[in-house]
Amino acid sequence: MVNNVATVGRSGIHDFVLLRASAIILALYTLTIAGFFVITPDVTYENWTAFFACLPVKIFTLVATIALLAHAWIGIWQVLSDYVKPTFLRGTLQFLFAVLLLVYLVSTFLIVWGV
Repeated sequence: MVNNVATVGRSGIHDFVLLRASAIILALYTLTIAGFFVITPDVTYENWTAFFACLPVKIFTLVATIALLAHAWIGIWQVLSDYVKPTFLRGTLQFLFAVLLLVYLVSTFLIVWGV
């Protein structure tokens, strides 16, 4: 059996389930943020920072970011493996995108836990 080390999941079914789960998490996070704007009559900097200072919101933001990054990685892998045929170019692009996604993850940690 050939193993492809460039995928996040172990198989197409695993990637399919991971995409659907991350989409549900992102939808719930979007509804949470939208709910904050609907419930809060006057959104100020103090309200916004107080909202994100709450531990459950911080954790949910990190979970949503990880879900977004997993979703993005699977999508990037699928597009690159379908449309970029030269192996070296595809590997280089995957590496660059992986570094970029890692920078996004570190940035999110620093921003969310800095509030």
